[in-house]
Order: sequence, then structure tokens, then C-alpha cells
Amino acid sequence: MAALSTADLIRQYDRPGPRYTSYPTAVEFNARFDEAAYRGRLQAAASDVDGPLSLYVHLPFCQERCTYCGCSIIATKRRDVARRYLDYVERELELLADHLHGRRRVVQCHWGGGTPTYSSPAELERLHRAVTRHFDIDSGSECAVEIDPRVTTREQLQLLRSLGFTRLSMGVQDFSSDVQDAIGRHQSRQGTIDLYEFARTLGFSSINLDLVYGLPRQRPETFRTTLDTVVALRPDRIATYSYAHVPWLRPHQRRIATAELPDPSVKLELVGNAIDTFTAAGYVPIGMDHFALPDDELAIAASAGVLHRNFMGYTTRRAADVLGIGLSAIGDVRGAFAQNVKKLPAYYEALDRGHFPIERGYSLSVDDLVRRHVITELMCNLHVDWRSVEIRFGLDVDSYFAPELAALAAPGGPVDDGLVTIGPGSLDVTARGRLFVRTVCMHFDRYLPSHVGRPVFSRTI
Repeated sequence: MAALSTADLIRQYDRPGPRYTSYPTAVEFNARFDEAAYRGRLQAAASDVDGPLSLYVHLPFCQERCTYCGCSIIATKRRDVARRYLDYVERELELLADHLHGRRRVVQCHWGGGTPTYSSPAELERLHRAVTRHFDIDSGSECAVEIDPRVTTREQLQLLRSLGFTRLSMGVQDFSSDVQDAIGRHQSRQGTIDLYEFARTLGFSSINLDLVYGLPRQRPETFRTTLDTVVALRPDRIATYSYAHVPWLRPHQRRIATAELPDPSVKLELVGNAIDTFTAAGYVPIGMDHFALPDDELAIAASAGVLHRNFMGYTTRRAADVLGIGLSAIGDVRGAFAQNVKKLPAYYEALDRGHFPIERGYSLSVDDLVRRHVITELMCNLHVDWRSVEIRFGLDVDSYFAPELAALAAPGGPVDDGLVTIGPGSLDVTARGRLFVRTVCMHFDRYLPSHVGRPVFSRTI
């Protein structure tokens, strides 16, 4: 039988599925995991006094909401709202530090949004002082911040660099004015280039540019111009995300005309052009959606099979516990996920009472931990060493994952289609299968069958 074309594979495998930012995914989080449960996990984490921490601070404010956006944001022009929010972020930081009883070492610090540079330089400096008052950021830590080139000033970049931030993630999406009209995000190509080049002069050692394919009015010929512009800048990393059209979850996306979204064949051409452009320019594919220069630490870690991933993205800094601070932020502490409330009044009320603003979470079972490990290895390193799984979890892979391995190897399945290979001691995603890694991971998700037919996830390609 002739091998299926990539277009045929997409028709066969492109269906709704998780991005596996976590496993179990956030749709499994529930209110049974509450503030008391979170305190218990923090108490357990406090005993690992010298253990490294990852710290994520969510700054949700934007001047306006882009219609394609899938992030948890608050669109407002009232700067006083953001200033008051920082008062409560400081309270949450203090509460966390109190419960960790001297555990302070941070190896990864990430400010995300929203638009962190919505805040003034004075407010950004104030937040940094609050973080460093309660936590010690390692000299070799990964300190990253997301910025919107439309609102970020040179003064803000100078400040962030002086505070020790070494990584920037800059949103681009697409430079086409037609696409920008359709998504409500007008961003100057030259302004973005000028800000990028200024950041380089300041000594930011790693800059990532974010692109999105599958946006309304996107065409291969105009997207190619965006790709060429990005490659010419030579950023250290590039992320190219598939637009997730989920209007049932993000009502503002209803303003996007469905008829203006590219059809599957055009979307395939868009991502294909991106892959070809980046690899021809010397970039190395990293996990899912990401590319890095060969000397970038992500590329080096991926080559060595030690790449890691958490809520902040791909990283080389492993930390047993991730602290999420701010509205809707998610922590990962001692085998449990904990998510903060998503509304400002509830966030303020909880902290006014001296409580953590936990809305929901999830305590992982032993089976969850096994499957999370397998899915993380696939998403990061495209490889699972079954012997290490057996040693780590004390199980027999052939019996434990018998149904999953059988499904992968079934006639007309991922093995037959050349997406994965199953060896005597490993499972490997092939170069052909990289685009379908989410589909491969879905075979190991024991919760997924309960969501079939429900509008929960975006499409995988």
C-alpha cells in the first residue's frame, strides 16, 4: 500500500484534542481540590528546603482584546485597576513564602499575560522587588517576560534587562494588514523590527517570536512575507502555533467570520511553508510548534533527550514544583495542580481573608503520574524509554500499556502510517509524525474518551 500523503494524514488525524500543557488537562480540574488541599501540598513542598522552584506571575491586563486571543486577560484602559492588582499579587507572594518556610530558590521565573508591559516601569520594578523580597533567583536562572511590541517602550526594556531578565517572547502573529484587520491587532512591521533590534543592543540573550497560522484571511503568499521577515531577524527561537478557534470557550472569537478562516488545505500549506522556511534557515524543530537555532539551549537539550515542559513552555530548567501567582494562574506542587480564581473580585476577597485564591485543582493518581511522564517525554523529546518507565514506576510496560500499544500498531494506525515506531524498548515519534505528536499522545490519555463528541478541545493541526 502506498504511503499516505501529508494531506491525507491530516484528513485522517486532524480532530479535536488537547495541547497537553498538563496531564491530566485542565478540563479535569475540579473544586474538590480546594484551598485547604493546596496548603497541604505547600506544606509538603516546604520540606525540600533546597529544591529548585519555577515561578509564574500572571499579569492579565491588555489595552484591548484581540479577537483571536485564547488567553485569560482583562481588557481595560483604567491603569488604576492594574495598580490595585499588584497590591494583591504582593499579598499572594507573601502568603506563599510564609507557607514554604524558607524554601526560596527559583531557577525559572516567567511573567506572562495579558500584557506584562501594560504596567509602567515603576510598577514592573515594584513587582520585581516583591518577588525578590520573598524568593532568591539563581544567577543562572531563566528569567523571561512576554511583551507586546505595540505597547512596549524602550524604557521598559531597559528596566527589564537591568532587573535580570534575559529572555523575551514577542508576539507577532502575522504582519499582513488584512489579517491584522480581521483579528483586531494592528502591529507595525517596522516598529516590531526596531524594538527587536533595540532589545539585542541591551543584551537580551534569547528572544522568541510568536507566530500563528490558521488566522482569518491568512494566505500562503502573505504569510511567506511574515516568515521571511522573521527569519531575517534571526531570533533564537520561533513558535508557530495553530490558531485554536473555540468560540464556545472564548465568546469574543465569535466576531471572527468563520468563512474567512483558511480551509484545511490552505492551513496545511501555511504550516508547511513555516516548517520549510525555518529548517532551510538552519532552525531545529523543538517538540511541538517550536524551532530554535542549533546553539540554543533548547536545541541542545532536545538533541540530548532531556528537554522539559511546564505551563510556561519548553525549558531546560527542571523544578519539582511550579508556583502560579495571579489571576487564573496554575501551580504544579507535589503531585497536584492548583488553579487560582479567574475573576478579580474573588481574587481580592480570598486574599483579604488571608486565604489562597484557589478555585479548583487536581490531585494526580499514580496512573496519572505514569501517563504524564509518557506524554511529557513524547511532547518534549519525541521518545519514550520504556525501561526507564518500568524502573521509575515499578511496572511492566507491555501489560500496563497493552491496549495503547495495540491501538498504535493496529492496521491503518500511527505505526502503519509512519508516525511512530515501536521498538523492543522504546516508542519514537518519527520526523513524519512530529506534526501529529498530539494525536500520538492522545492514545495514552485515559480521560479523553469521556469527552468524545463534546466541544472541549481545538483541532490538533
